Amino acid sequence: MPHRLTPPADIQFEDEFIAGVKNIFEEMIVFNRMLGLKISEVTPTRVKARIDMRNELVGHYAYNRIHGGVISASLDALGGLAVMAAIGARHMDESPTQRLQRFAKLGTIDLRIDYLRPGIGERFELRAEVMRLGSRVATTRMEFMGADGRLLSTGSAAYIVS
Repeated sequence: MPHRLTPPADIQFEDEFIAGVKNIFEEMIVFNRMLGLKISEVTPTRVKARIDMRNELVGHYAYNRIHGGVISASLDALGGLAVMAAIGARHMDESPTQRLQRFAKLGTIDLRIDYLRPGIGERFELRAEVMRLGSRVATTRMEFMGADGRLLSTGSAAYIVS
């Protein structure tokens, strides 16, 4: 199993940085807002978010199952958020505003999603972590779970960071 990225354990993000990341992720990226993605945790090594089920996200009307595209898009977005956190941790010598500006060049270059179980529920939890942060490319691993913690889908992705 590959080792995940482990920045120094003593890194603490400033409230200004966390607020800026949440604003970019939840509000400025309009598609994330449409999906209803809400950040629940941002650390240098891991990010978490949730999606509350609503009618607009249904992919199979007979089972009230979440659409696979919602799962894919939300895992992609969360992988990108994990990269944002890792970049932020790497550049703690800069101001929060300078670190937030580094995200402008971030983009997905490869994405793989494995659908393991039907996405049925009132709420879903997502997690992502960076496996490697290079000077040009970052790789991530993501999970999409039911509110009960049952793993429904997994993902892995690569992002351009420069």
